[in-house]
Amino acid sequence: MHAITIPEPGGPEALVWDEVPDPVPGEGEVLVEVVASAVNRADVLQRQGFYNPPPGASPYPGLECSGRIAALGPGVAGWAVGDEVCALLTGGGYAEKVAVPAGQLLPVPEGIDLGRAAALPEVTCTVWSNVFMIAHLRPGETLLVHGGSSGIGTMAIQLAKAVGAKVAVTAGTEEKLRRCAELGADVLINYREQDFVEEIKKATDGAGADVILDNMGAKYLERNVQSLAVNGRLAIIGMQGGVKGELNIGALLGKRGAISATTLRARPLGEKAAIVAAVREHVWPLLAAGHVRPVVDRELPMSDAAAAHRVVEESGHVGKVLLITP
Repeated sequence: MHAITIPEPGGPEALVWDEVPDPVPGEGEVLVEVVASAVNRADVLQRQGFYNPPPGASPYPGLECSGRIAALGPGVAGWAVGDEVCALLTGGGYAEKVAVPAGQLLPVPEGIDLGRAAALPEVTCTVWSNVFMIAHLRPGETLLVHGGSSGIGTMAIQLAKAVGAKVAVTAGTEEKLRRCAELGADVLINYREQDFVEEIKKATDGAGADVILDNMGAKYLERNVQSLAVNGRLAIIGMQGGVKGELNIGALLGKRGAISATTLRARPLGEKAAIVAAVREHVWPLLAAGHVRPVVDRELPMSDAAAAHRVVEESGHVGKVLLITP
């Protein structure tokens, strides 16, 4: 098969479409013929040499895919060759085939194109696990989403609105904020021109956000705590703004606040399977009913993954950038 390899870490040109051995599904795994994958920030970090795959994982980038089951490994039940699926991966999505633990498979939602389904696994699992399973966002509460026009952000807006929450977002351009509003965002904050701490206080009559979904990390830590409501929950899922910040514990105590920080990739198989099962139970019906949809900025050939990485690094996109196999 062909896959995107990274002979040496570097810029987008480090991504090489090359011939490699076919994967073989092991115990409890299925082999998926990949139709599409999607670009995530973690893929960019891996290409740069900063985020190596966990031991035993595929060396190729790609944390999600969609396609058709080509073979079943030993011990797999409930799936059949030919089933159209999408999957959460530990790696290997930038390839024509990938071996996937059966617990990380999802059926393609009714009404969703097979290729566009590749935009779903990472964002739905990230948002549902952090915003709902950990932070327990409830109807009537306010969610602040940093990077509202990203793949994660566009899904967080939709899921929060679907359960009856109020949504505030930050983004860096008026066009991105407009797109967030189309998805249901109630409060639009241009972080280049406005202080999100002040804006979230205005929008909540001084109360603050009940839940904050943060992709920035250190740079926003102090202001995120300031923005929390009493009993607020800060869910950190990224570190685009640095890895080391200073935490005012007194301020957090005063809010009776909580901070969580998670990644998906390195979680044990059982935890990933539990998240995938919860997404299938709670999110897939919303997709089938048309209340939630994947947001795709563009589709590019997988062999031209370098161009897709440039798009993501320039941050001009809204939603997901997909890679389509030949």
